Amino acid sequence: MISARELARPTAKSAKRRANELPLRIYSSIVLGALALAVTWAGGTVFALFWLVAAIGVLWEWAHITSLRPLWFGAGMIYAGIFFVSMLLLRSDPGLGLVALIWLFAMIWTTDIAAYFTGRALGGPKLWPEISPNKTWSGAIGGTIGGLVAGAATLVVAGLSLRPIHALVMLAVVIAAQLGDLMESAIKRRFGVKDSSQLIPGHGGLMDRCDSLVAAAALALLFGLARAGTNAPAEGLLLW
Repeated sequence: MISARELARPTAKSAKRRANELPLRIYSSIVLGALALAVTWAGGTVFALFWLVAAIGVLWEWAHITSLRPLWFGAGMIYAGIFFVSMLLLRSDPGLGLVALIWLFAMIWTTDIAAYFTGRALGGPKLWPEISPNKTWSGAIGGTIGGLVAGAATLVVAGLSLRPIHALVMLAVVIAAQLGDLMESAIKRRFGVKDSSQLIPGHGGLMDRCDSLVAAAALALLFGLARAGTNAPAEGLLLW
């Protein structure tokens, strides 16, 4: 295992490795994104099975990282369960379920991309160096702006009227996505693990790819349930 101090220490070698992995990361992201969109469009059993497998994979990686410690494994079951239920309930809304998930994907993916390139271009103070040494405040702010623009554009394309409250909801979801990423980094640092697994070329494991989505989908579902209950959580989330 790698020590937490070594994980938190950025090096020229690690920076070069990340640069070399960029094309592979891009190809993997395109394939995974297309697959996620396809099953989301299909809905029904295909969608449910896809995200059930993803949630089980996340739980398996969580158990591997935490060495099957009972309390941590229990937390992992809750984490994976929230992930699956959030995706399932949002998509099950017959009105705006598809739109809600495409909206989530657009914000999360754009936030990730914008944060990466803004952080590399501008640099500056680190966001939380002990936990994630490569993330900067400039990247977090750039990612947030990118996510908000992507979310607003998705709603407009879907034919929904934008209201001021949408900006607050989108801001909360984008911040939740970034906090979800940081939380997973903190867990890996706690147990001296670099990646949750090597399942996805250039990315690591499912947890590395789904950490932002878990937090964002859970918060989005809470917004929807609070306003419309389980019958139409996506409408409660997007219609104001």
